[in-house]
Parts: sequence; structure tokens; C-alpha cells
Amino acid sequence: MATTHDPHMNASLPALFVPHGSPMFAIEPGIAGQQLAIAAREISTPRAIVILSPHWETSIPVVGVAPRLETIHDFSGFDPRLYAINYPAAGCPDAATKVVTALQDAGFDVATDTTRGLDHGAWVPLLHMFPDADIPVIPVSIQHHGGPQHAYRVGQALAPLRSEGFLIVGSGNLTHNLGDWHRAVLTSGSSPSYVQEFADWVADRLKSGDVSALLNYRQTEKSGVRAHPRDEHLLPFFTALGAAGQKPKAEAIHRGISDIVLAMDGYRFH
Repeated sequence: MATTHDPHMNASLPALFVPHGSPMFAIEPGIAGQQLAIAAREISTPRAIVILSPHWETSIPVVGVAPRLETIHDFSGFDPRLYAINYPAAGCPDAATKVVTALQDAGFDVATDTTRGLDHGAWVPLLHMFPDADIPVIPVSIQHHGGPQHAYRVGQALAPLRSEGFLIVGSGNLTHNLGDWHRAVLTSGSSPSYVQEFADWVADRLKSGDVSALLNYRQTEKSGVRAHPRDEHLLPFFTALGAAGQKPKAEAIHRGISDIVLAMDGYRFH
């Protein structure tokens, strides 16, 4: 059960980037799932969770304002147990209004959605982090056409909400090349070297505070394009980074590889 929100306790809530892996991550959490659960227990209870998933793309930022959030099973061909999972999170229209205002104040055109629930990019990591589903969740869409810089600015717009008890969560994966997954399954079954190399490069850039290199990763890191042929799964990382404020300190929640090509690294940004 969530505790009563205390704005003083939550004055410095972190921003998080968390992996959501394949849908099977919901029932096969492994060490990554365990570390997400630990990370959630180590922060004060949020007033609300603002989560961005790569599986909700729109032309402008859209904020979910539904009072109850449907568990969306946006995948097919997986273990039947997955389709029986329900993550019964509540929305919070009042808190969602603050998210809309924060984005508008930063100059974004914003829309709202009264029916949108939680796709697997949102509910799978939340299932491990907040299994009781007792904290209001506010889904926010991503805009692939805007690239990393746009995603980062969205995070900057959301940053002030952290001092009001909002937990900003970007969900995705540091590497995501399903074409390579198919090829590996048919051949060696081993992880391509770039998966670890790109994850290590991100960790090094975070350690040195080189935000510019991260934002321009497709030009500054040789494996960047292969790590993300289409970078929707990395954009929430930039939103979490932007939400952390100036000169953030990055702390790894977990580092590791799953399903051959998915770097499951997660970060807490202070």
C-alpha cells in the first residue's frame, strides 16, 4: 500500500530510465527485475508516476488522463500467461493536468487522451517496481520524428515536477535491433559485440557528463545506428536524462544483456 505523499520527503525524487525488455520480462524478471524492485523501494513514495514508453508514438506530446488505465497487451505469439496479467493502475486527471501545464509552459503543443491505458513498455517495468499498482500513473507519448534533442527537451519541461513528488520514468532499452536478434537466432545465438560496446559507451559518457555526445550518439558512436536502426526505444532515456536537471549524476540500477540484443541497463539520475 502506498504511503501518504509528503512533498518534503520527495523534494529530490530522481528521474529513472528503466529497461522493459521483451514482454517475457513480465514473467521472467531475472536479476534486472529484482534490481528494478530494489530501486523502487529506495525512493520515497511518489505522488504520481509519469512514464514514457516507446510503444506510444504521436505527432505531439499526448498526456493520458484516464481515471483507470487498461492493461494493453500490445504483442502476439507470446506465453499465454502474459495475456492474463492485469496491472490495475489508476490514473490521476488532476495530476495529469500539471504534466500538461509543465509541457505547455515549455512551449510544447500538447493533447490529452481520455482512454489510453498502459502498453507493455509501461506496465511491464511497473509490475516489478510497484507490484501493488497503488500509485497513480500518467502515461505520456513520445515523438520519434523529434529525435533525441526533442526527447531531452520534454524531460527538461517535466523536471520541475520532480520537486512536487512526481517520479519521471523513461522506459526502453539501450540497444534494440530485432533484425540482429532474428539473425542471431538462426546462426550463432551469440550477442553481437556492439551491444556491450554501446552500453559501455553510454556508461562512459554518463560518467564524464558528456550530454552532447549522447544526444548526437548516431554521429559520435560508431555502433549507434546499429544499436538503434530506429531509435524509439532510446528516446525515453533522453527524456529521463533531461528531467534530471543540469549536470545530473547517473547511477546504474542494473547493467546486463537479455535476449541476445537487448541491453537491459537502467539508470537513476539525481
